[in-house]
Amino acid sequence: MALAIFDLDHTLLSGDSDHRWGDFLVKKNLVDGELYKRTNDKFYDQYKQGTLDIYKFAEFSFQPLTEHSTEKLAELHAEFMEAVILPMIGDKAKSLVDHHRQQDHVLLVMTATNSFVARPIVDAFGIKNMLATEPKIVKGKYVNAIEGTPCFQEGKVTRLQEWLKKENLNLDGSYFYSDSHNDCPLMEKVTNAIAVDPDEQLEKIAKQKGWKIISLLG
Repeated sequence: MALAIFDLDHTLLSGDSDHRWGDFLVKKNLVDGELYKRTNDKFYDQYKQGTLDIYKFAEFSFQPLTEHSTEKLAELHAEFMEAVILPMIGDKAKSLVDHHRQQDHVLLVMTATNSFVARPIVDAFGIKNMLATEPKIVKGKYVNAIEGTPCFQEGKVTRLQEWLKKENLNLDGSYFYSDSHNDCPLMEKVTNAIAVDPDEQLEKIAKQKGWKIISLLG
């Protein structure tokens, strides 16, 4: 069975869930608003430029997870889903996932966003398989550090190779949909690399390599 891999932010979603989660925390007055927003925006700009230090970002972005119970976090995420995420899920994205589902492809979301933010969103698409950046958990509570390899840039290749071995699958006939030049290491590995509303750098690379370019907006 062919594997259909989807990036999450600005691919299946019409925005960035990780960045918007930070904005949501600011709006809820759960963090130091001005400082947190400024830092969140700085890291987001670094991500877009391809210079993000994922470990420093994790130390920053996981901190709010360490400050609340799992029950409170679940309550907050449910509100976040309803108010912020559901309006970012478009019909074209849902149709693309359904297209691959109808062909009995194995569906997988791979995202640099942490699993706390990403898992309920991936569930909303009805996709079971997900590889995300994992926050470390100690004695049942989040700590502001990454567990294992972050699902980012070359780390996505590493995580996917481990997962393929575990699932006894391969990349023959595979698809990967992404908007970001950060995902080029993985796009180079699949059979069909598809740029989705790509950033400027990925659009240039996609045209050079003859990768398909599509839009899921509107």
